[in-house]
Amino acid sequence: MDSIYSFQARLIDGESISLDTFKGQLLLIVNTASRCGFTPQYQGLESLYQTFKDQDFTVLGFPCNQFGQQEPGDGAEISDFCATNFGVGFPLFEKIEVNGQHAHPLFQYLKAAAPGVLSTKAVKWNFTKFLVGRDGKVIKRYPPMATPESIRKDIQRYL
Repeated sequence: MDSIYSFQARLIDGESISLDTFKGQLLLIVNTASRCGFTPQYQGLESLYQTFKDQDFTVLGFPCNQFGQQEPGDGAEISDFCATNFGVGFPLFEKIEVNGQHAHPLFQYLKAAAPGVLSTKAVKWNFTKFLVGRDGKVIKRYPPMATPESIRKDIQRYL
């Protein structure tokens, strides 16, 4: 696979879409969780989305329950939590796995394209972020502790 555009994913409401829907946009793809110490990053992610969405930037949130069981809810609960607590307007997807034999193919691709520290491929925790260029190729991977605000300059550079 040469880009993310060959992948499909299900939105949080269950609708299946092709990621080529986002062709030509700069994307920040994030594995998220509602009960994590990094959960307040939803606010910063939404701020980035609102600031840059008119410049063809989108955040894509992929809830994941693989780390400390910190995303136990179903799609409706996750969606309600994100909207109520953080006003999330960017696309959220169905809960997925990001590691292991059942990892979503998109995250298999992202991890291979942008390995982590010491070339490790596994996602280490919730709120790992991947910046994807307008061509659908991974530009950079950010660890969970990288705040959305700390990524702002990179986003501006690639817009």
